[in-house]
Amino acid sequence: MPEWSWTRWPSREAMEREAESPARRTLTMLGRAALLAAVTWGMFSHGEYGGWAVVAAAAGLSAALGGYAAYLRVSREQRLAPSLVLAAVLVGGAWAAEGLQADLLAGALWVGLAVTTVVRLPAGPAAVVAAVALASYAAAGWEDRLSVTVTVCGLAVLGYLLRLDAEARGTARRLLAQERAARAAEAESAALAERARIAREIHDVLAHSLSAQLVHLEAARLMLDAGTDREQIRERVVAARRMAQDGLVETRQALSALRGELTPVGEFLVELTGRERAVLTVTGTPRPLPAEAGLAVRRTAQEALTNVRKHAPGARCTVELRYLPGEVELEVRNGRPARGDVPPELAGSGGGYGLLGMRERAELLGGTLLAGRHEGGWRVLLRVPT
Repeated sequence: MPEWSWTRWPSREAMEREAESPARRTLTMLGRAALLAAVTWGMFSHGEYGGWAVVAAAAGLSAALGGYAAYLRVSREQRLAPSLVLAAVLVGGAWAAEGLQADLLAGALWVGLAVTTVVRLPAGPAAVVAAVALASYAAAGWEDRLSVTVTVCGLAVLGYLLRLDAEARGTARRLLAQERAARAAEAESAALAERARIAREIHDVLAHSLSAQLVHLEAARLMLDAGTDREQIRERVVAARRMAQDGLVETRQALSALRGELTPVGEFLVELTGRERAVLTVTGTPRPLPAEAGLAVRRTAQEALTNVRKHAPGARCTVELRYLPGEVELEVRNGRPARGDVPPELAGSGGGYGLLGMRERAELLGGTLLAGRHEGGWRVLLRVPT
């Protein structure tokens, strides 16, 4: 056995009363009450005491019970020196009781001290105290050597088994506390992730909405400076107001999507493509998508069609949603704008800040987003796992 284990106290969790089940605590209390009743009956049932002798015997029994209760308390508090002092007092008190013919009280003190010590004290001191207590018990009843030997060995094994049981209960309590802490940390992490998702959705919606509002408001300011017709200025202000309202609606939709309260993605795309005059094709077997994946498809479709409207007005646009095993694909394609070639600001692989945000969203979900020239026009391809 390693050296440190001889001086290591049993875990505090093993000594706590809460570590025991209600049934176990009840049985323990009943056992102690039965032992006390047996000792009391053994001391006073034979009429060997009278007058002041009864008072003295009662005082001795009370002192023994008080000493044993104090030993239980200081050993639970893991105070070694007071525990050893009280153990020595109890051993001496048991010998005094033996000398006064209170054999049952003496035996109960020695046996109880031996078993309790093995359970509660470090292994080294426990072995010494238990050996002294059991040796005292054996010496007092050495006339019947066989029964005493069997009893002493049984008590030693009982104390060791009770110690293992207490350690097992303490370990179970520690594991339970760790599991509860892990669950609390997991719940906190999930809450933080939820807040991050909501913040990302609101950021994407507001960034898109506010930038569009800024364009219209700046145009209205320039028109005011140039003395443009009042009706044209009003149209710009109304357009900025409409975009602000659309931004609030999309923010509510984003929060609803995270809670799984929106219509299916297919129905949303039907409405969106009808409004934007694009052609929608759905392949595969439609199925409900996780909130994050569904929201990524919605946002990508909105952003891609908005870019078509801004940078390729009048161009033919197609949207295809593909339900694949374990993932979903969204492809948005547009041809050349009606007024000529693809504008130079769309050159490159990103297509703008909006699609950059969509690409980051897809990568967070373990997917990909590609955007670039395709057959004289532009293509956006989103693929996310489901």
